[in-house]
Amino acid sequence: MKSAIERFFKLKENKTDIKTEILAGVTTFMAMAYILASIPKTMADPAHIMGNAALGAQIENAVFIAVCISSFIGTMLMAFLANLPFVLGPGIGITATFAYTLMLGMGYSYAEGLGVVFISGILFIIISALGLREAIVKALPHNINVAISAGIGLFIAFIGMVNGGIVVNNDATLVSVVNFSDFSVGSPARDAIVCLAGLTIIAYFSCKKVKGGILIAILGATLVGIPLEVTEAPSDFSMDIATMFHDYTELSFGKCFTGLQSMFAGSGFFEAVSEIFVVIITISMIDMFDTIGTLIGAAQGAGMMDEKGEVRNMKRALLSDAMATACGAVFGSSTITTFTESSSGVAEGGRTGLTSVVAALLFLVSIVLAPLIGIVPVAAVSPAMIYIGVLMISSTFDRFDFSTPDEAIPAFLTMAVMPLTYGIANGIAFGIISYVIAKIISGKAKELNPTIIILAVLFTLRYAMIA
Repeated sequence: MKSAIERFFKLKENKTDIKTEILAGVTTFMAMAYILASIPKTMADPAHIMGNAALGAQIENAVFIAVCISSFIGTMLMAFLANLPFVLGPGIGITATFAYTLMLGMGYSYAEGLGVVFISGILFIIISALGLREAIVKALPHNINVAISAGIGLFIAFIGMVNGGIVVNNDATLVSVVNFSDFSVGSPARDAIVCLAGLTIIAYFSCKKVKGGILIAILGATLVGIPLEVTEAPSDFSMDIATMFHDYTELSFGKCFTGLQSMFAGSGFFEAVSEIFVVIITISMIDMFDTIGTLIGAAQGAGMMDEKGEVRNMKRALLSDAMATACGAVFGSSTITTFTESSSGVAEGGRTGLTSVVAALLFLVSIVLAPLIGIVPVAAVSPAMIYIGVLMISSTFDRFDFSTPDEAIPAFLTMAVMPLTYGIANGIAFGIISYVIAKIISGKAKELNPTIIILAVLFTLRYAMIA
């Protein structure tokens, strides 16, 4: 059995072993476990806002099951089709678009929103099967490629600092450092102490080159959070699984097809298509470039590139992501995407699909273990995000070309826009648009390939047409 696993996932070829892969899978899952609570609450929020608390509770139950099942399926696809250590789940930003734009803003039902996601998933599959997504990756200039990795590193570190309570909102300056003098119960200063304690643990084990340092830090920070009342045990460890599955089968499973039928039955096919076209394109572009950015960023930082300097099994990885979105819609989830938190498992040495298998199984088990998993606070996971950001940034700086403005400005915008706008796709978009403009005004338009020009036009139209 052991040798079969090693042969299938090519562990020796990728300089890893079963123990390392299991550790990496657990680490990535721990870094992503917060979506088990955040995604259902976000999806149910429109119903609560509209005053239908009963429907909101049902949607929350249904989406929880959908997140577990969809993340399991999507991650297993990545494991067996691409043999890469990346974990998939419903994207936070795209889920917010689903809830607040589709449901609350445009008035679509939960089922109709799933129908829109299903259409975008089918579109992804076609584009991926034709190799267009892979062609886009290959068309990206070297400096933009490197900047994507650095930008994601900054983005991940920024998320870690926000979730860890170190960076807080400020109405005058947008962001500022937490007030450490306010140590009252519920103060972000307590979260910040937990986060910094975890970061110290990671630094120690990293210096000692101890495998599993990130996972130990997450668990250690969770313990530090107990006396600070940041780590709280659920008051009730019981879950009414029967009720949750009843709500799931009633509202989620296969309801994307019901949603498609109701969308196209009411106003006619072409009217419905014209109404949702812009939304589908928006979701598609966000997911496509979020996934491309994550794959490039994590693979470059861990040396998982092939002899051509491209991400190993990129086409299969993109196809896995596309299939996961379509499958996720059928099982009741918003758009499935490859998570940047996968970098935490990669940092622990995960190099193959076995890492993904472990994380996928943990998502499935979460259906019954969610209360226990929920004990780990977000502040305890945040140090891992900050440390991963450090690793990703440090692996890029010697590969930049800042010798001319037409190379330096697009690279800088790619890096800076990601954390400052909370969007990987935004960073890539600004980088590509500025790259085309910079090459044209510097008299180097001949260096532009048709794909980059088309992408620049599409991104420009996207920002011009969509609020």
